[in-house]
Amino acid sequence: MSLNRAEVIHRNFVAFLDQWERGHIAPPARRSPDEPAAGSDPVNPITGRILIELFESQIACRHLDLIARRMRARDEGYYTIASAGHEGNAVLGRLVRHDDPAILHYRSGALMIERCRQQPGQSPIRDTLLSLTAAADDPISGGRHKVWGSRPLWVPPQTSTIASHLVKAVGIAIAIERIKRLRLPLPVPSDAIVLCSFGDAGANHAVAQTAFNTACWCAYQNIPVPILFVCEDNGLGISVRTPPGWIEANFSSRPGMTYFKGDSLDLVDGYRATNEAVEFCRRHRKPTFLHLRTVRLLAHAGSDVETEYHSRAQIEAAEACDPLLRTAQRLLEDGFQTVDDIREIYESIGSAVREEAVRVAQLPKLRTVEEIIKPLAPYTPEAVNAEASRAAAHDRRVESFGGEARLPENGGPRHMAALLNRALHDAMVKYPQALIFGEDVAQKGGVYHVTTGLHKKFGAPRVFNTLLDETAILGLAVGAAHLGLLPIPEIQYLAYYHNAQDQIRGEACSLQFFSNAQFSNPMVIRIASMAYQKGFGGHFHNDNSVAALRDVPGLVIALPARGDDAVKMLRTCLALAKVNGRVIAFLEPIALYMTKDLHESDDRGWQFEYPALSETIPIGHGRVYHEDANDLTIITYGNGLYLSLRAARTLARDHGIHARVVDIRWLAPLNEEFITDQAMRTGRALIVDECRRSGGMAEPIITAIIERAASRIAIARLTGHDTYIPLAEAANLVLPSEAGIIDAAVNLMSAATPQPEPRP
Repeated sequence: MSLNRAEVIHRNFVAFLDQWERGHIAPPARRSPDEPAAGSDPVNPITGRILIELFESQIACRHLDLIARRMRARDEGYYTIASAGHEGNAVLGRLVRHDDPAILHYRSGALMIERCRQQPGQSPIRDTLLSLTAAADDPISGGRHKVWGSRPLWVPPQTSTIASHLVKAVGIAIAIERIKRLRLPLPVPSDAIVLCSFGDAGANHAVAQTAFNTACWCAYQNIPVPILFVCEDNGLGISVRTPPGWIEANFSSRPGMTYFKGDSLDLVDGYRATNEAVEFCRRHRKPTFLHLRTVRLLAHAGSDVETEYHSRAQIEAAEACDPLLRTAQRLLEDGFQTVDDIREIYESIGSAVREEAVRVAQLPKLRTVEEIIKPLAPYTPEAVNAEASRAAAHDRRVESFGGEARLPENGGPRHMAALLNRALHDAMVKYPQALIFGEDVAQKGGVYHVTTGLHKKFGAPRVFNTLLDETAILGLAVGAAHLGLLPIPEIQYLAYYHNAQDQIRGEACSLQFFSNAQFSNPMVIRIASMAYQKGFGGHFHNDNSVAALRDVPGLVIALPARGDDAVKMLRTCLALAKVNGRVIAFLEPIALYMTKDLHESDDRGWQFEYPALSETIPIGHGRVYHEDANDLTIITYGNGLYLSLRAARTLARDHGIHARVVDIRWLAPLNEEFITDQAMRTGRALIVDECRRSGGMAEPIITAIIERAASRIAIARLTGHDTYIPLAEAANLVLPSEAGIIDAAVNLMSAATPQPEPRP
């Protein structure tokens, strides 16, 4: 079938008006627009005036869908997922306030247009066209994607999301009440609710189930969760049908969630159900599920050939349910509009859309890499370093730690876990908006006791346990950060991060990029990481894969190997989050948490003093050990540093090889200039990478050296094997070892003729 369905639904609307005019020689008596519509709720009626305004938003949305198809055909527009059939969601734009955070589904055109009425100066038609054409003037994404979003309207942008946005919406809802409890500034009204819309197919997604479960789990414990889940049910997930009755059966009786149902094809019924749901959610502060009937017109998107899975009769049956036809019919039957009135609205809005499309199509797009990536990873080093070195007031620290003598700087050398515990304590004093949460972090103090005592000191509002779900943990962090909190979520093991990585890749780290830096969700994610645990482990607890983290644009990855470095790097990470809104993964090597000795038993060579409060380590700054060594450069990080320092002593003592050892400390962004300079100092570089041979850190390190120094450097690498890590002592067979470092260094020395860089 070659019919253009966009033109069909346009002609259907025009034909409907013609037929009505021919069939109603004596139209219904004209009524005042201030009268209620027939059948509306007598307590909260929808008036004729409201119906007309909602209809205008529906029509504007429809014309934008139509022009999007035409512009795509002319190669002037780049997005064709339509809102057609979902225009009844305009009632949400009317009944949910513009300062209620809204995390929206991609078929939210009418909702956004109607929401714009609440704020003077908005231009939804132009803004939508700017987004469709990827114009650099697009006010939300700056030409980076077609998104629904607005800073003035409190709509953080979403791309073509399926369900990943639901969890952060729950996080925002929980954060509203938590901020009130902490008596911190709240950027939205105290009675705000969170609107979160999605499709019926998306409701089945695992991440959606996480959101529903998290909201209900909290509500079951009487934790306020003022979220309005809106399922816009058109019965389809592209070509896969939702079983009839499935959504109602699945959500109408969930513990902790209240269910409402309405037909958004009929604005009167949709308005009634939406009003009831919004009022319930706002009054009771509980998860609320609004199930709205919709229909999908124009297929899934412009590229979707609907005739592959629907017959012409099925497509025409859906088109007969067009909500614009229903609204026009109601306005005519109730006497609020005449056919001429409706024609005038439809044609004038259509003309305005087409004329604006011509103007917008000529506007410039993003043209340079610098323009594109500018909002991705903002970094102001001086401001970050100033914030990192800023200490909390001395008297507050003394009071919090329990006296001058108990300040961490007066406590003597300690291992990494103890120093991190004190650094987190300091962070909680310094940042009243900081929260620490995750599985087991509260009373238990974390699996490795890094958060011991923090729950007792700062209380449940700031240090709390979550349900066992990494997607929920990270989604709660994203949501809390949206409202100005500084989340420090803990992921118990590095392998567990992989269960939930899209909350960081698809949600957290994309926000500044797709909002042109208008929104941010700063956080520092603490992850107990890496391998080398003695007598313990196996795949899920001894994990040495950082590839999924390194793949995330804009994500900063810190990996300290010693306790004092951990404290100083954590200060920088928290400052970076606060000042530049960044997302940081702070990897803590489990095997070094409790390590005290370096070379000999009881030498206490791996215990360190708590750094002075002004001491920090800027992003990308590494550390060089044995700077006078000129034979070999060992480049490493994490557990590799500990092993390499031990190996370096043996190399000097037994082989006469003097190795400088370089700890890169920051895995992303990688300081390629520093690494290359250190390699060129000796002309030989051995990369000791505890991660896997494929996807580990050795690959980018070697690439950086080759690109910058070419053949002047002899390079070798010692890495983990490309395998999961087995249990117990077998783990040591697939990881770099001290003996392996020694052998690799000796072999490199015997095989290579160095060309060291002359010292200045």
